[in-house]
Amino acid sequence: MSADEALARLGSHPGGLTSAEAERRLRHHGPNRLTRQEGPSAWAVLARQLASPLIYALLISAGIALALGDVADGAVVLGVVVLNAVIGFVQEYRAGRAIRALARLVSEPARVRRDGRWTNAPAEDLVPGDVVAVEAGVRVAADLRVLQAHGLRADESALTGESVPVDKDPVAVEPHAELGERRSMLHGGTIVTSGAAEAVVVETGDRTELGRISGLLGGIEVTRTPLTASIDRLGALVTRAIGAVAAVLLAVALLRGYPPADAVLAAITLAVAAIPEGLPAIVTIALAIGVRRMARRRAVVRELPAVETLGSTSVICTDKTGTLTRNEMVVRRAWVPGGGEVEFSGVGYAEGGGMRVRTPTAGLDDAVRALLEAGALANEAHLSGAGAERTVLGDPTDGALLVAAERGGIDLAALFAERPPGAVVPFDPQRRFMASTPAGAAVTFLKGAPEVLLSRVEPAVAAAAQRALDVYAADGMRVLAVARAPGAADEAVLDRGRLELLGLVALIDPPRPGVVDAVADCKRAGIRVKMITGDHAATAAAIGRDLGIEGESSAMTGAEIERSSDEELRERVRSTDVFARVAPEHKLRLVRALQAGGAVTAMTGDGVNDAPALRQADIGVAMGRAGTAAAKEAADIVLGDDDFATIRAAVEEGRRVYDNLIKALAFALPTNGGEALVVLVAVLAFPVVGGVPVLPIEPVQILWINLVATVSLALPIAFEVLEPGAMERPPRRRDEPLLSRFVVTRTIWVGALMAAVAIALFLLARGDGVAQAQTLAVTSIAFFQIFYLVMCRTRTAPLRTVGWASNRWVFVGIAVLLVLQAAVVHLPVAQAVFRTADLTPAQWALAAAAGAVVVPIVAVEKWWARRVGTG
Repeated sequence: MSADEALARLGSHPGGLTSAEAERRLRHHGPNRLTRQEGPSAWAVLARQLASPLIYALLISAGIALALGDVADGAVVLGVVVLNAVIGFVQEYRAGRAIRALARLVSEPARVRRDGRWTNAPAEDLVPGDVVAVEAGVRVAADLRVLQAHGLRADESALTGESVPVDKDPVAVEPHAELGERRSMLHGGTIVTSGAAEAVVVETGDRTELGRISGLLGGIEVTRTPLTASIDRLGALVTRAIGAVAAVLLAVALLRGYPPADAVLAAITLAVAAIPEGLPAIVTIALAIGVRRMARRRAVVRELPAVETLGSTSVICTDKTGTLTRNEMVVRRAWVPGGGEVEFSGVGYAEGGGMRVRTPTAGLDDAVRALLEAGALANEAHLSGAGAERTVLGDPTDGALLVAAERGGIDLAALFAERPPGAVVPFDPQRRFMASTPAGAAVTFLKGAPEVLLSRVEPAVAAAAQRALDVYAADGMRVLAVARAPGAADEAVLDRGRLELLGLVALIDPPRPGVVDAVADCKRAGIRVKMITGDHAATAAAIGRDLGIEGESSAMTGAEIERSSDEELRERVRSTDVFARVAPEHKLRLVRALQAGGAVTAMTGDGVNDAPALRQADIGVAMGRAGTAAAKEAADIVLGDDDFATIRAAVEEGRRVYDNLIKALAFALPTNGGEALVVLVAVLAFPVVGGVPVLPIEPVQILWINLVATVSLALPIAFEVLEPGAMERPPRRRDEPLLSRFVVTRTIWVGALMAAVAIALFLLARGDGVAQAQTLAVTSIAFFQIFYLVMCRTRTAPLRTVGWASNRWVFVGIAVLLVLQAAVVHLPVAQAVFRTADLTPAQWALAAAAGAVVVPIVAVEKWWARRVGTG
C-alpha cells in the first residue's frame, strides 16, 4: 500500500491518534509486549528425572526390600535414585528464558505523536495507528510502515541474517515481498543505523515479526538427544530382561524349597545385581567432564547431553552472517578505468593488510590512489581505536572504504587535514548516492549504486566498468561506483554534466579465519555443512563456493521452500547445501526435513531469526559474542569466540565422549552380568542350609561393587584421549544402539569369566565360613575389574597407541578402589554394614591372581579383532 492507504486502513492520519483513541485501542489489542511462555515447573522437571525404566526397576526393588525388613539394601537403592534425580534436576532446570530474551527486545520507550503533540511513551503502550518517530541508534519498538524518511537505514541482521544495513523509504513494495525486501517497513527488534523517519504502527506484541518468531519458539517441543534415546532403550531392554529372569528365578527358588521371603529376596538380589545402578552416574559425570574440556576450547555447554550429540551430528546447518563470515564489510577488489585492478588483503577492520596489483595498467598507482582518496572523502564514517580494538563508527560500507584507503597506503589523518569536510549530500535510498565537497575545493566526490553513476559517465568507460561489475556480482560481491564532478556538492550534481568515473570497489562480508579448514574437516568426518542465509541466492552461492560448501543442486530460495511439500523438501535437502532468502519458518522446515530423513542436525546462528531453528535442532549452537540473547537462550552450546572452527573441536570432543561412554559401558555391564550369573547359579545349584539359601555374594555387597567399585573405576575412562582415526569415520546413526555387538559380546563372555572366578574362590574358601568366602569372592571381583579396566582403555588397539601414561586418572581410580576395598574388608564398621570378614595376605594375593586372568584373554580377543577387521 501507499503510505496514505496504510494510514486509512489503520484509521489514522499523519497527526497521530488522540489519547482517548489510543487508550481504547490498547484495551482492544493489548499491550505491545510478547507473551511470556513459562517453562516447566520445578516439580515437573524433577518428576521427569524419575521417568526411566531403570529408575522404575530400582524403586520397585527398594520398595520390596523395605517391605521385607531389609532396610540397609532398600536405603542404599533409594539413595542411588535420589542422587541421580538431583544431578539431572540441577542440569536441566530452566524456564522459558528464550521467550523472555525476545520480550526484552521491545521494552524501550518510544517517541509517539498523541493529540497532535510529540511525547515519550512506554513501548508497551503503542497501538496500531500510532505515529512514531525514529532516528539513528533507536531500537524499533513495533512493526512500522514508513511514512516519510531521510537517509533511513536499518540493521535487520537479527531478523534476516543480512550483514549490510538496509535502505528504507516510503515507496510501496510488491504485495508478497519477502522480509528482506520490505523497504517500506521497519520491524520490531531491529535497529535504525542512520537517518530519521516518521512511521505508523502496523502491528504490536505477538502480531509483529518478532512475536511470530516467539510463537514459533513456544510451539517447538524439545528434541530428545540420540544418547538420551539410546539410554532409555537400553534401560527398557535391561528392565524387561531382568524382570523375566527374576520371575523365573523366583519360581525355581520356590520349587527348590526356598522360604517365600527368601525366594523373593533372591529374585531382588538378582535384579539388584543385574541393574547397572551406576550407569546414570557414569553417563552424567562423563558428560560433565566433556563439558569442562569443551569450555577450555571456548564452547560453553548449557545441557549435558549436548556434548555427545554434537559428536554424532551428521549435518550442520549454519547461518552465514556472523557465523561463517565476520558480519563486517571489507573492500576485496578495486577496478579503475583502463582495466587496472588491485586486490586488498586482510579480513577485518582490526587486522593488518595491504594491496597488490592483479591487472597492471599505465598510471595504475595514481588512478587507484585517486579512487581510494575519493572513497574516503565521500564518507560519513570514522575509525576508532587501534589494533584488535579497531572498530568503525558509522555505516559499515563507509568504514570499509576508510580501511581500504589505509591498506592502499593513504594517511587518513593527513588527507582529512588537507581536505576537511565541506558541503555534503547524505546518502538517500531514493537518490542512491552520496556526494561530498572538501572545504574550499571546487570538486565533488561521489559514491553510490553503479547503475546510477555509470549512466552519467562516458559510454565507453561505462561499458568497460559494466563488464567488471558483472564479474564482481557473479562472485557475490557488493559493488559501489566512485566518481567526481566539478563544482560543489548539491542534489543536482548529477544533472550538471558527465561524471568522471574513478573506478569501482567490490566489497564482501569476509569469511572468518579458519572457516574453510573447519568446513573441510567436517566433510572428512562425514558431516555435511549446509549454509542458510537471508542473502540473495547469487551472493550465497558465491560465498558457499569460496568456503567449499557446494551441493549437487543449485542454491534453494525461501520462496522455493515455501512452494515445496514436506516430501519434496526432504528430497531436495539431500542434494542442496546452500539456502538463500530464508525466513525463520523456512529454517524450521529445513531442520525438520533433515531430521525426518534420519539426520542428527546441528544448527548454528546468532540472530533472533535463528532462535526457533536452534531450539528445534538436535543441537543448537549460538555465537557468544555477536549472538542475540534470544539465540543464546535457545541454544544448547554457546561458542565463546564466535568461531565456526571451534565447532570442529567440539565435534571431536563429542566423539571422544561417546567413544569413552561405550568403553565405560563395555566395562560396567559385564560386572552386572557376572553378578547376576553368580546369583542365578547359586539359586539353581547351591544348597539351602537350615532353611537359609547360600549366596556367594550378599545383596549389599553387590551394591558395593555396582555403586562404588564399578563407578570409581569406570569414571577414569571418561578422561581417555581420542583414539586415532576417530575424526575420519562417519557419524553414528541416530538409531544406533548402545548395546552394539562389541558391547554384547564383551558383556557375555567377560561376565561369565567373572562369575566363574567369584564362584570358584567362594567354593574354595567355603570351609572358612560364609562371610570369609563371600569377602574373598567380592575382593576377586574388585581385582578382576582393576585388570579389566586397563584392557578397556582401547577397544581393539594395543594400549601403546594411546600411551600408558596418557590417562593418570586410571591409576588414581585403581588406588582409590584398593584403599576402599581394604577398608570394607578390615574396618569393623564396614564389616557390620557389608557383612564382610578379614582376609589373610595369601587370600589377597589369591584374589589378585584370579582377577588377572582377564588380561591375556582380552589381549587375544583384541588381536583377533584387529586381524579380522572387526570391533
